[in-house]
Amino acid sequence: MSQSFPFPRRGPVRLTFGIGLVVLALFGLVPAVGVLVVSFTDLRGLPYLPVNWVGIQNYLDFFSPAKWSDSANALTNTIVFAFFSTIFQIALALGIAILLNKPLRGRNFYRAVVFMPTVLGVTVTGLVFSLLFNVSGGPATSVLSWFGGESAFFGDPKIALALVIVAQIWMVLGVSVVIFLSGLQAIPEELHEAASIDGATGWQRFRFLTIPMLAPSITANVLLGIVNALQSYQLTYVLTGPNNHSTQVLSLLVYVQGFGGKSGTTLSQSQGYAASISMVQFVLVGAVSLIALWFLRRREAKL
Repeated sequence: MSQSFPFPRRGPVRLTFGIGLVVLALFGLVPAVGVLVVSFTDLRGLPYLPVNWVGIQNYLDFFSPAKWSDSANALTNTIVFAFFSTIFQIALALGIAILLNKPLRGRNFYRAVVFMPTVLGVTVTGLVFSLLFNVSGGPATSVLSWFGGESAFFGDPKIALALVIVAQIWMVLGVSVVIFLSGLQAIPEELHEAASIDGATGWQRFRFLTIPMLAPSITANVLLGIVNALQSYQLTYVLTGPNNHSTQVLSLLVYVQGFGGKSGTTLSQSQGYAASISMVQFVLVGAVSLIALWFLRRREAKL
């Protein structure tokens, strides 16, 4: 018995796709174009101030000798932060996912514990690490004092960025573990059994079976890690403040320049200059993501 439809079968798909495009344009494309336009102005966000078209002056200022010290420092910190947080996040998440994929007692509880930091959010994570590394008697200070040492932790420019990276990894690790777990559970157990029968060791099964089968999960995790790290500023702001030279990243520099400037006052803010920095960041995120995607896709094809 044939069924009749009130509209063509492809109608709902096209309607849903069209609504998605409209929403994406309104909340994604339009604001992006607006930021690009603002980057060519001297907008300061203060009432009654005229807005002038300055062309590429904001971009020239970003790369000018007068501001290059701050710009280069933010660029360097951003790249270091993204590289190390992504590498260690992927390595730790893969190891934890392999452990949690085994038939352990209380496995679901351990999975919930690993994912919990992701639910806590930036503010709670910042509070946890601020208390942990509190110089006035936090656990890290107490342990260090047992060995006769001391440190300012987030106030120490030599280790502040490293500690923020640790906090970032702890906060986002759960998502990477879940992605790896889904990839591991999609690998048929028969393949491992056949490899064991053929005499493959645990390392050989991991290298020549698990890793190739996890290639899509690795690609997804690397891209998510890179994009999140390159755009992250909230945790850095909570842990070290907006004007810490040793932890200043591009996204935090955008916030500082757009909503208070280096002195933290509205008189020194420049939303036009902040918009130009955000466009530089956009190019950086896009370039790094495309290069990583190209490299990972080539790796997937070879595996």
